[in-house]
Amino acid sequence: MNPVPPNQNQNSTAASGTAGPAASPAPATGSSPTFSPLYQQIKALITQSLQSGEWKPGELIPSEVELANRFKVSQGTVRKAIDELAAENLVMRRQGKGTFVSTHHEARAHFRFLRLMPDEGVPHYPESKIIEVKRIRAPADVARLLDMKTGDALIFIKRVQSFDGVPTIVEELWLPGQTFKGLTAERLMEYKGPMYGLFESEFGTRMIRAAEKIRAVCADGAAAELLGIAEGTPLLCAERVSFTYGDKPVELRRGLYLTAHHHYQNELN
Repeated sequence: MNPVPPNQNQNSTAASGTAGPAASPAPATGSSPTFSPLYQQIKALITQSLQSGEWKPGELIPSEVELANRFKVSQGTVRKAIDELAAENLVMRRQGKGTFVSTHHEARAHFRFLRLMPDEGVPHYPESKIIEVKRIRAPADVARLLDMKTGDALIFIKRVQSFDGVPTIVEELWLPGQTFKGLTAERLMEYKGPMYGLFESEFGTRMIRAAEKIRAVCADGAAAELLGIAEGTPLLCAERVSFTYGDKPVELRRGLYLTAHHHYQNELN
């Protein structure tokens, strides 16, 4: 990763957090020039270091002063970049200790992607039972969502998750076979933490964000049997595509949620 090169406007842009070198003149088509604020350039450089593994999940990153010296910008510019990274859950500030790379092994991260909460009691992570793990060829609809080619290798996982012994979630997952090469049913069953923690620590893939579609459905025969409910029982269906660095899709997940004693909770900022 190359540092931001010095330029004549560096001091003033560093102090204000606005764009660095002047943009090129607008082309003859009349389109407007594009400016990138300096703090966003620094944010992109820090993100590159996170993506390359220079700083691993859970590790302390350099201080704001060290980063400012590294990139030859003001500490305020670095702070603004880190503010945005923290808001996006890529890093986490700890009072008196510094800024750390976020990790799915943190307790608070367990519920970032799990949105099903109990109507009563304290939220807790469900127990998982693996139903099936197999390698398949990507069907067209899955390949499109994962930005793959039809027929590419996938790993398919089906599991049931239970809260306090009550089956509540049926999930089907599709993962790029090359990225998760070596993932087996045995490894999934012996791993006791959150699945995203396993993906992060053993396959070097950290889930950064996700996009979901949610709709109401009725339980078909297969889902009803796995959840121990009557066929036709109302369920919440969520289809999620999860992305890693570079906005690369690395997981498709379709879940059926029984909401008799749970609800789907989201926070809108």
